[in-house]
Amino acid sequence: MIAQINYTNSTVETSKLIALYKSMLKPRLIEEKMLILLRQGKISKWFSGIGQEAISVGVTSALTKDEYILPMHRNLGVFTTREIPLYRLFSQWQGKANGFTKGRDRSFHFGTQEYNIVGMISHLGPQLGIADGIALAHKIRNEQKICAVFTGEGGTSEGDFHEALNVASVWKLPVLFCVENNGYGLSTPTSEQFNCENIADKGIGYGMESHVIDGNNIIEVYSKVSELAESVRQNPRPILLEFKTFRMRGHEEASGTKYVPQELMDAWAAKDPLENFQAYLRAKNILTEEDEVQFKEAIVHEINEHLQMAFDEPAITVDLETEINDVFKAFQPEIINPSTETKKIRLIDAISDGLRQSMEQHDDLVIMGQDIAEYGGAFKITDGFVAQFGKDRVRNTPICESAIVSAAYGLSINGMKSVMEMQFADFVSSGFNPIVNLLAKSQYRWSQIADVVVRMPCGAGVGAGPFHSQTNEAWFTKTPGLKVIYPAFPADAKGLLIAAINDPNPVLFFEHKALYRSIYQEVPENYYTLQIGKAATLKEGNDITIISYGAGVHWALETLEKNPTISADVIDLRSLQPLDVETIYSSVRKTGKAIVLQEDSLFGGIASDISALITENCFKDLDAPVKRVGSIETPIPFEKNLENQYLAKNQFEKALLELVSF
Repeated sequence: MIAQINYTNSTVETSKLIALYKSMLKPRLIEEKMLILLRQGKISKWFSGIGQEAISVGVTSALTKDEYILPMHRNLGVFTTREIPLYRLFSQWQGKANGFTKGRDRSFHFGTQEYNIVGMISHLGPQLGIADGIALAHKIRNEQKICAVFTGEGGTSEGDFHEALNVASVWKLPVLFCVENNGYGLSTPTSEQFNCENIADKGIGYGMESHVIDGNNIIEVYSKVSELAESVRQNPRPILLEFKTFRMRGHEEASGTKYVPQELMDAWAAKDPLENFQAYLRAKNILTEEDEVQFKEAIVHEINEHLQMAFDEPAITVDLETEINDVFKAFQPEIINPSTETKKIRLIDAISDGLRQSMEQHDDLVIMGQDIAEYGGAFKITDGFVAQFGKDRVRNTPICESAIVSAAYGLSINGMKSVMEMQFADFVSSGFNPIVNLLAKSQYRWSQIADVVVRMPCGAGVGAGPFHSQTNEAWFTKTPGLKVIYPAFPADAKGLLIAAINDPNPVLFFEHKALYRSIYQEVPENYYTLQIGKAATLKEGNDITIISYGAGVHWALETLEKNPTISADVIDLRSLQPLDVETIYSSVRKTGKAIVLQEDSLFGGIASDISALITENCFKDLDAPVKRVGSIETPIPFEKNLENQYLAKNQFEKALLELVSF
């Protein structure tokens, strides 16, 4: 039985009731126009929120304009209530330059700092973790602000929902998690999505306050959310809100609603939030027929006027240089030279020093990871950090890799820097989606920086087996929008880590575990930077060019010590993305031969791309085919002899000698 809307007990002022009515009327009239344009082929796609306007409008009206809202497909009312000029919305939907993504993303997949709105990606779950990060920044800065994030009942089945709510509850973050339960995912009913009476019931498992709200009752939505929002500002904590509503049209217009029983459609149609509220206002003599006509005429005029502006706007001018340059935030790094005062320390100590000095340099830098606080991390890199910087900035995390990456992005949106430690690089697969879809695409999509460094302890040779030994850098060098750094020496590690933290773009920072305590070097004691994207030439010779990174650099140097007659250039890449191709080409043009060594298994690794680049650009200079050396095509075994057999180290000397004598 679907209960009818009860507007009694309203204490909302008359002027606010009218404002809420107009705020619901506007997205409804826009949608009706969009459906006409869709049938005319003038727009390509539409996700209708007809019948759900009260939720978007009520929640947005309850928040202050400087509080972030993270909407979904059916939240047009968020954008219109925030008073975004309609022509900009229409330009966004048309892929025009006056939109918010320069034609690079569609419909509601956009954000705008001007209006404190953060749009979703199609992988819906990470949206919730972003809200955690935004709210964390508010809490650290004691700002008494909240953040509201939307998802649908289908989204509550995703792992990101669990992770985000768990993190928010543990950290007591000021987030309103708004679930629009409209009965269906695409076509999957709620009975096939979860096995509890209410989604709000899930809050119990997180120790979280939760409420069920009639999502078609604008007064109830606005009043309850206003009350809770003020409470959360004063007493930061997350709250789970389930808004009961119904989707009156298909998931998108092309999908239709044939799978929905007609009696259900009829019952919910009778509970239309706009029509019922309009009838209530008329019955209370708050809204006259003349007012209604006037409001509609004004909105329709605005819609038509702004539509024409969008239609008249020329198509995007295609410019290849602009597209390439917009993948990363343009950034002129400050060059900070190393001091002459040095100390001989291990790779692990250099990373710790770089991280500590960065925390001292940036008051807005937060580091997050499993066991990194009092325990100091799995490798003790952050030992003593809590005592120096406090638990607000050095944060133990639940085992929620996806939510923490998303939260790091949220911190960036709200003006803070972050370093996230993957306990082992292998575990990044649990946070893969937000790295490659949120962090990597953010600047290109809507000019929002993702000021995040993800530290990646990696590598074999320590008997750690298949799940603690991978060098998975190739997963990320393929993804435009990510920088990938992989140092082999302590001094490089410190300078490049500081540079990565200073860089406003997302950086994957690989640290080889076998090198942590085995490699010593004189390292400058001061806070200094090294250039990202610049390789180091460690040895110079004329016979051959050896190109490697990470542990492979040390294998190459050891092999040359055993073979002193070989005269070789040894290039330590240090940075895999961006890649210093000029140093590579210059060396190969001199020696005429090139061998590329990587620890990763061979197929699909970065050695393949480097080999291809050399072949394409230095073919006439080559005296022999480019040789690639990588580890064997198996998972990484645990037992010492099996692991030794796996590693490329054991194949390199033979391959080098063969190529030199070619």
